[in-house]
Amino acid sequence: MIGLNALWKFSRPHTIIGSVISIVTLYYIVYRVQGIFNLPFLLMALGTGISCNIFIVGINQIADVNIDKINKPYLPIPSGLLSVRKARIVVFTALIISLIFALWISPYLFGIVALSTAIGWAYSMPPLYLKRHHVSAALAIATVRGILLNAGGFLVFNYEINHSLEMPVNVVILTYFILAFSIVISWFKDLSDMEGDAKYQIKTLAIQYSPRAALITGNLVVAAAYLFTLYMKWDDFFNAETPTYETRVLFIGHLVLFGCFILNALSIRPGELQSIKKFYKRFWWFFFAEYAVYLLAYAVEAF
Repeated sequence: MIGLNALWKFSRPHTIIGSVISIVTLYYIVYRVQGIFNLPFLLMALGTGISCNIFIVGINQIADVNIDKINKPYLPIPSGLLSVRKARIVVFTALIISLIFALWISPYLFGIVALSTAIGWAYSMPPLYLKRHHVSAALAIATVRGILLNAGGFLVFNYEINHSLEMPVNVVILTYFILAFSIVISWFKDLSDMEGDAKYQIKTLAIQYSPRAALITGNLVVAAAYLFTLYMKWDDFFNAETPTYETRVLFIGHLVLFGCFILNALSIRPGELQSIKKFYKRFWWFFFAEYAVYLLAYAVEAF
């Protein structure tokens, strides 16, 4: 029997939260066009996303047991809370559920989920083991989160609900932002894992160069993503006679988030492990907040 506590920790809750808020946000952007709320569709989409997420993070933990004994001994497998055998059962059950749910929604979503899980496998497992180098790791994470799940998920939702393949400018902007953010997540998540990564020859950006270089580069990339978003909404906000509610929320929301992001970047002390861990936890809140701003802009208007 697998305890709920072990399953929750094994699922890496921050990634589950990210998947849930992204799916709900994309659904509401699509839903606003027709105004017909389909709860079973949304729940099935959430089930697909959560199950896919559990497979990807789970297979990574199974593959990285020895590394995690050094880097993350508190995780369920290295801590003894969950056996490898039970972890495999969870992972492959999640894979089957995600594929069945995806196929129920759309063959196109099935293709997206199948490709996402294949990349997740290639990221963690030989012979490709994409996580071994920071370039291939970043491309894998950005492809899954930014292109397949964000852009691809939106197109599937829009086609199934509105019978349209049109992608609004705001979704394009959001996709670029998530692409940039996902690349930086792949760099920052390794900042506190250098000991185990170095022992097992994982060539992260922090190891190849330095934690400071990874932090500076990553923060500049995300700052550029915020500035790009503000630039794209500038005319709509300042030059329109009456900016729409959506424009006001997106512009002001990103302005506030950018300010908070700068403060968070300035708070980091690269030489202190606890400071790096706290910084990375806060960094994920900006990922959640990005979708939350769009959700606020679209969900409120939808009602």
